[in-house]
Amino acid sequence: MTQNIELKGNISESQLGQRLDQALAECFPDYSRSRIKEWILAQKVQLNGKIVAKPREKVMGGEAILIKAELEEEVSSRPQDIPLDVIYEDEDILVINKPTDFVVHPGAGNHDGTILNALLHHYPEIVNVPRAGIVHRLDKDTTGLMVVAKTVPAQTHLVTQLQAREITREYEAIACGSMTAGGTVDEPIGRHPQRRTHMAVTELGLGKPAMTHYRVKEKFRSHTLLRLRLESGRTHQIRVHMAHLGHPLVADPLYLGRPRPLRGASEELRDTMRNFGRQALHAAMLQLEHPITGQVMQWQAPIPEDMQRLTALLRADTAEKGMDY
Repeated sequence: MTQNIELKGNISESQLGQRLDQALAECFPDYSRSRIKEWILAQKVQLNGKIVAKPREKVMGGEAILIKAELEEEVSSRPQDIPLDVIYEDEDILVINKPTDFVVHPGAGNHDGTILNALLHHYPEIVNVPRAGIVHRLDKDTTGLMVVAKTVPAQTHLVTQLQAREITREYEAIACGSMTAGGTVDEPIGRHPQRRTHMAVTELGLGKPAMTHYRVKEKFRSHTLLRLRLESGRTHQIRVHMAHLGHPLVADPLYLGRPRPLRGASEELRDTMRNFGRQALHAAMLQLEHPITGQVMQWQAPIPEDMQRLTALLRADTAEKGMDY
């Protein structure tokens, strides 16, 4: 599927001396600079009626712009009728509450049955948006809020916000060990040198900068309920940073290691911990500036039942046994 577009405008006098791709990205902010560069190289851009095919060419200011281009189908995956828990939707974006055991994007071992496949079914036009509008991901077993762009302009603006760290994402998690206070982890994250499915805190030259703020919401006998906010969005960031502190998330299949038995716990609590089945992590709050209207919007996703139940059992255990110090 191909969508034909035609864009018209003028280079402003203040843009004198700018590269062509930079000037056009400022004139048409609904489209990324990399996409505009592709159009220039494909000879889809005219200045004053003449084709210009060099992104580095300097503009003089005042030129008339005409872009005639196509938005090619961006996604090759097949649509699948998979239900989505949509908590907000308008013409430009939708916000979904992702359940556990739901992969966001097709990949090795998960070629379909993903959120992307579901989006293609429910919103066929989203095939023309890069990555079907997915601008950030959650791990397969992390629950909670995700924003999806329904149009190319919305996707461009959301990616810009994400890169500028202007989208606020807060999570709730249950960590192992009793933590006394909140803080910030400012440690780079990269691929683990031996285990390729794992991420790890690395030297800055080997990983990308990553910052996680956390505060203690409730302390239990040997666990802690945390509220966390991301400054960046690296793969497995919260899970890696908490493990780095020595407080991995409950039931994390990659970073927990061998869990220590909870001495004196009830059989119900031990069974719940043993069979929890996923990292205890939930994307609870999402706040952003609407990519088209500019309105600041915020959504909350209720804590899922499995985390509520575990929290209640840990609270009862602490009330009965007291704190471990």
